[in-house]
Amino acid sequence: MAEAIRMPLLSDTMKEGIIAEWHKKVGDTVKSDDIIAEVETDKATMEVMPYVDGTLLYIGVEKGKGVPVNGIMAIIGKPGEDFQAILAQENGGSAPAVAATDANASTTATATAAPVATEEVPATTGDERVKASPLAKKLAEERGVDIQAIKGSGDNGRIIKRDVDGFVPVATAPVAAATQAPAPAKAATAIVPAHTGEEGHTDIPLTQMRKVIAQRLSESKFSAPHFYLSMTVTMDNAMEARKAINKVSPEKVSFNDMVIKACAMALRKHPAVNSSWMGDFIRQNHHIHIGTAVAVDEGLIVPVVKFADQKGLAQIAVEAGTLIDKARNKKIQPHEFTGNTFTISNLGMMDIDEFTAIINPPDACILAVGKITATPVVENGQIVVRNLMKLTLSCDHRVVDGAVGSRFLQTLKTYMENPVTMLV
Repeated sequence: MAEAIRMPLLSDTMKEGIIAEWHKKVGDTVKSDDIIAEVETDKATMEVMPYVDGTLLYIGVEKGKGVPVNGIMAIIGKPGEDFQAILAQENGGSAPAVAATDANASTTATATAAPVATEEVPATTGDERVKASPLAKKLAEERGVDIQAIKGSGDNGRIIKRDVDGFVPVATAPVAAATQAPAPAKAATAIVPAHTGEEGHTDIPLTQMRKVIAQRLSESKFSAPHFYLSMTVTMDNAMEARKAINKVSPEKVSFNDMVIKACAMALRKHPAVNSSWMGDFIRQNHHIHIGTAVAVDEGLIVPVVKFADQKGLAQIAVEAGTLIDKARNKKIQPHEFTGNTFTISNLGMMDIDEFTAIINPPDACILAVGKITATPVVENGQIVVRNLMKLTLSCDHRVVDGAVGSRFLQTLKTYMENPVTMLV
């Protein structure tokens, strides 16, 4: 019996998944552990397996289109099997009118399905010189674009919506009339033509990740009353300690690993900072899961080191490094980027002195970390050079008051300026 392959819930905030790539086509034999598609979620690009054997009979949407969570991505069954009942049930009892897409179907195997409601169906007009979808034609007309000037990327060169969206007209220079005689040159006079620059823009479609980043951070910024606390940490001892640690550590420990460990230990002493606003109550978390913001092409993702206060620096270095690599290579799994109770955003490696970060829900605080800078300071009436690092704690005032956040930063400063205290 044919089975529907539905869009899985791949993150806690996911509402739909975008098909980033189909690895199988209609008519292909599929095994349960085959990767049939890559799906872009609001957090990462994930691989989807069908968990059933059979033939791929139906693909619900083309590459680049979205499927809501639990919506039908594909249907797998026996070659030529009728699956209209599955589609009919999905559509409230009436199967959509679809064309054959089973590459192996015989002339007696009817009613096999093609992608539903795609906009790549050729326009039914008398003008056969231009192959374009109705939507593409409509958009081109609304924008005053000559559709014949657009190169199609659809099947057989068909022009589709993305071609119209990405089309940039090529300006041509005016041609001087052949009968116009050149004006005589004036002595010692140079006529410089005015610069006529072209205006234009590129519209970049939002990825699922960027949509959710915009939504969640807007909600955070405009619903959580942020305030900011800044503190300067002297990093001389931390720099010396890191050198000593890395001589014996099986994994290279970074300054960010040291910040993760110090934050985790400071949160254990200040549990009010390790909390979340829940609307009508405050949730104080007993576990400490530290997220680290990582930049990826689509936006930001926050891998989470779980129970960071219970782990040594070398273990944190291994886990954080592995998670960051997975995030950048789109291999990170949902359980690896959810569950944070506190977040760190470190832009020191980007040569940023200091900055403020927007709180990452559901956390009550986020720590912004700047670069380490050799700076002249006055100590005991003498000018000396110290390596300084600036920290800025963004706090949700509904959960954390100024005194609470300040005490947390003082403890964090103590750990960073005396790293040996993190080892005992």
